Amino acid sequence: MHDQPYRRNPLLRASYTFFAPVYDVFIEGPMRNARRASFSALPTDSPGKVLISGVGTGLDLPLLPDMHRYTALDFNPAMLARARPRAGKLDVEFVLGDSMDLPFADAQFDCVVLHLILAVVPEPQRCLSEAARVLKPGGTILLFDKFLHPQQRAPLRRLFNVVTRRFATRMDVVFENVLGAAPDLQVVSDVPLIGGGWFRSIVLRKP
Repeated sequence: MHDQPYRRNPLLRASYTFFAPVYDVFIEGPMRNARRASFSALPTDSPGKVLISGVGTGLDLPLLPDMHRYTALDFNPAMLARARPRAGKLDVEFVLGDSMDLPFADAQFDCVVLHLILAVVPEPQRCLSEAARVLKPGGTILLFDKFLHPQQRAPLRRLFNVVTRRFATRMDVVFENVLGAAPDLQVVSDVPLIGGGWFRSIVLRKP
């Protein structure tokens, strides 16, 4: 029986059910090129198994090559319902589950995609640790999200975070602190994308 820690935050679950119909209006356009840039690191030498952990409404799906087998996981049924039509001809299995307690055995995937999920979940360290657990040795994790830098003050973001973390997203996540939960992962690249470097594209590899 999985712990499903997201269930301890019913407001977050309810808010994303409410946001599902309008989520794309605010996210799709501004983030499309950044998502595409992140996927430039997706392996293309041979077919593999790719987990999209926190697929949301499926905005990533039209940007993916059809050579891989995909598993698209999200904790919200309303989000998954909107993601399914975007699969097109991709080989995708949709799974209702928790990014902080993945319902998969160890070392199952060649690549794990974490787009705009580490700053949403209540426990980002646990989310990254779970991604590392289900990743095969030699596999990669593709991250795209907003992160503060160590010792960055960002007073306004931290102030808004008191409210937004409860129903939408966190604004105080420091990537370097999150990485401590999976010390074996190696940083391959870390590229600022939008928001003056607030949003970053990061590639990690599991030895």
